[in-house]
Amino acid sequence: MRVIAGTLKGHPIQAVPSKKTRPTTDKIKEALFQIIGPFFEGGRALDLFAGSGNLGIEAISRGMEWVTFVDHQYHAIQTIKSNVKDLDIEKHCEIFRNDAFRAIKAAGKRDKTYHYIFLDPPYQKAGFKDILIELDEHQLMEDGCLIICEHTQDEKLPDSFERFTMLRQDEYGSLTELTIYRYDKGDGNA
Repeated sequence: MRVIAGTLKGHPIQAVPSKKTRPTTDKIKEALFQIIGPFFEGGRALDLFAGSGNLGIEAISRGMEWVTFVDHQYHAIQTIKSNVKDLDIEKHCEIFRNDAFRAIKAAGKRDKTYHYIFLDPPYQKAGFKDILIELDEHQLMEDGCLIICEHTQDEKLPDSFERFTMLRQDEYGSLTELTIYRYDKGDGNA
């Protein structure tokens, strides 16, 4: 794995030494950032099932000001810390070892909000709708926040529900699908 574009372009990213994580391929990562970016002028992102930190690191390289990395696996957290240190981007992020739902609650208590949220859980292991509802309940999303869900093609996500509207859904290869939602606070305070 490597950083594809931005200030860190070409730098390697270590993978988690475990079969419990599935890194996002360069092809999917490039397509994703062409859709949501490709570059940013600041902003905050949450990489909730961060693995090696691949997506959040790419976002920082492309101009994201701040990324919160969360993963529940010890080896993933050690890999993220190593990658962040090797790339000298510690001042642009925070790293937490936690379950996704506990991390959401903790961030809500700290009044954290995000412009982008990356959700790339182990396939078939997380209910995206439950996670999105929890993110909304704890008010972690800025109005217009983009939520990027990477999942298997047989896991169908709803077109729209509550405050989430699907912007796009694309298939990659025979297994992976990206679904991107936009969040609408709907409170008139945008």
